[in-house]
Amino acid sequence: MATQGIPTSLGTEKIGKLLMQYAVPAIIAMTASSLYNIIDSIFIGHGVGAMAISGLALSFPLMNLSAAFGSLVGVGASTLVSVKLGQKDYDTAQKVLGNVVLLNIILGVIFAVIALIFLDPILYFFGGSDNTVKYAREFMQVILLGNVVTHLYFGLNALLRASGHPQKSMYATIATVIINAVLAPIFIFVFDWGIRGAATATVIAQCCALLWQLRIFSDKKELLHFRRGIWKLHHKIVADSLAIGMAPFLMNAAACFIVILINQGLKRYGGDLSIGAYGIVNRLSFIFGMIVLGLNQGMQPIAGYNYGAQHYQRVTRVLKLTILFATGITTTGFLMAILIPKLVVSMFTTDAELIRLSVEGLRITLLCFPIVGFQMVTSNFFQSIGLANRAIFLSLTRQLLFLLPALLILPHFFEAKGVWYSMPLADLLASIVSGVMLITYYRKLRTKSDNPLSI
Repeated sequence: MATQGIPTSLGTEKIGKLLMQYAVPAIIAMTASSLYNIIDSIFIGHGVGAMAISGLALSFPLMNLSAAFGSLVGVGASTLVSVKLGQKDYDTAQKVLGNVVLLNIILGVIFAVIALIFLDPILYFFGGSDNTVKYAREFMQVILLGNVVTHLYFGLNALLRASGHPQKSMYATIATVIINAVLAPIFIFVFDWGIRGAATATVIAQCCALLWQLRIFSDKKELLHFRRGIWKLHHKIVADSLAIGMAPFLMNAAACFIVILINQGLKRYGGDLSIGAYGIVNRLSFIFGMIVLGLNQGMQPIAGYNYGAQHYQRVTRVLKLTILFATGITTTGFLMAILIPKLVVSMFTTDAELIRLSVEGLRITLLCFPIVGFQMVTSNFFQSIGLANRAIFLSLTRQLLFLLPALLILPHFFEAKGVWYSMPLADLLASIVSGVMLITYYRKLRTKSDNPLSI
């Protein structure tokens, strides 16, 4: 009866209550995840220096690329597990678990070895200089040595959510934040390990969470658990997992490419500290984006269930409510950038020039931020109701269709400010495209609502 109660409530409970019930745990997990990165930046900025912030920003594309390979396995496999559990095909679900572990180990090792061999050329290509590469190198050497741990941690966390343990997945994320927040200042300020201390704290925090995850999946009472016979790669499972995970992989890979262009543009027209300023701005905007992402995760099952049940009025209700909340969140970010930019930027550094550049960049970057929440919700809404192609198109629209050309053109006319202005311009244009697509589809949805049989 318990398993039947959940979908029934999705179709009958008040939309506002449902959205809070599903979104709050996801928002907590996403906020914790973003704090994870902010804590590192704050301790590095105050404990190591302004150039170290720029060095950390150089590592973003490489970490994005690592995350892309992680999502290629984790997202695809977790979706596959959900499907197999729904079909009561427990044997295949168990094999997916084994394949996730093996694939993450293989990809994690290959990525780490290649990145370590070519680390310096990669970092210089990302916009590094002799002043910043040394910091990025020290940070990434430790991170890459723990790359397998990172891949396994994120992969198993995705499987925890898929196998009915969203709260345990959230606890694992929160645990890494707390452990990292405790260890990072000790390693940086007490042991004087510099930026390596921050990286070491990150890897140790993920190791602790991974050990807890391994303990959960070693429990034979769990529906999904480690056992003999699952430690072999199966062609179909690997192919299906990678096929499903290709969309988030491409999105992360595109984000990696865009960050490289941003770093290169800022290095050319603004210098090393401009890259550090972008690192700070990116961290601050990221936390609001992650909160909206958590809200989207709460909307997804509600919209998907009611769309499948032909409860179209409930679909439009949850969509409107999610857009309203998301707009409130991103508007808060916009107000922060307008009213107290110096206060929030000063959390990361005491360097006057870096503060000035970060304040200027923050105000420009978040210029169109109030409508970014709408754009993110629209993209996720199409994914929620099974229109994956539209969701992928909208997700890549900002990055490739608008931001890429802007980054190639505007800096030639406005130098460093051209790089900064490229971002709100892409947000504005992407939101317009999202609005047109959503209005067009919303009209179809209203027609279906008036005549539920017209599917």
